[in-house]
Parts: sequence; C-alpha cells; structure tokens
Amino acid sequence: MNSTHFHLLLNHFPIIGTLIGSGLLAWGILKDQHNLKTTASVLLALMAIIAIPVFLTGEPAEESVEKLPGVMESMIELHEEAATLAIWLMGITGLAGLIALFLSLQKNALAKTAFLATFIFSLISFAAMARTGYYGGQIRHTEIRSGATAAGNEQNTNEGEQKSEGKQKDGKEKDDD
Repeated sequence: MNSTHFHLLLNHFPIIGTLIGSGLLAWGILKDQHNLKTTASVLLALMAIIAIPVFLTGEPAEESVEKLPGVMESMIELHEEAATLAIWLMGITGLAGLIALFLSLQKNALAKTAFLATFIFSLISFAAMARTGYYGGQIRHTEIRSGATAAGNEQNTNEGEQKSEGKQKDGKEKDDD
C-alpha cells in the first residue's frame, strides 16, 4: 500500500468521526452524562491524531494524480488550502477535548465550559473537514464538480464525441465528398 492508498483510506475518518464525536458530545452536554462527554472527547482527540497522517500523505497523493487526465491543478490547490485550515482546527478541537477531559477528571468547575467550547470547535472542525473532503472528491470525481468546472468537462466530452462521430465503425474516416 502506498501513501496515496493510505490517504484515500484514512481521509474519511476525521470527517465522519468528528461528526459522530460532535453528536455524542452534544448529547452528553444536554443530558449531563459524563461517560458520553468522556467518550466524545477521546474520539475527537483520536480524530485529530488520525488527521495528521491524512494531512502528511496529501502531498505524495498529489504527486501521483496531478498528471492524470482530467485532474485540474486548481482543484488540488483548493483541497490543499482547505486541508491546511482543517488540520489546524482539528488539532485545536482535539486539544480542547483533552483539556475538557482533564478538567472533568480533576472535578474543576471549568469542565462544563471546556466541554461546551470543545463542542463548538468540533462543529467548526467538522465543517472544515467536510469542505476539505468535498474539494478532495472533486479532484477525481468529475460527476460532483459544479459550475464552470463541470461545464468545461462537458465541453471536452462533447468535442471528443464529435471527433469520434467522424469515424466509421471500422475506424476509417467517413468520406463526406
């Protein structure tokens, strides 16, 4: 397995894991259940850790796809910029979760506020991770591209169809004379 496979395998975890962690944390805060807040905090910290190898394998993954047909450098750049923001936000969220957990275990009065802050950071991190995943998906999945990008690909496809219509089934050019 190379770094591109590793990137593609792991990149879904920080997105889905952060969403699940956010939901668990919200439920734990609403119901004041320590076990759910603890589980959510550990999950968010784990997602921050998993996001590190995802981020680090992004550059080698870029090198393996940048020359493939249909891959646009602009899409890679959008994905890369989104990933840089998302990794920092995810790191802050993981750290906030660990701080909240530590304060909770110490029976500190600030634990409740720390869990709430962690929840807010987790929502922001989820949005950043989902945005990063969306841009990453557009690199190779042209069917989800929107706007000018999709129109450009459709035009290229239509040009290719027009060229192929100029050939007969046996591969010879039609004689229009």
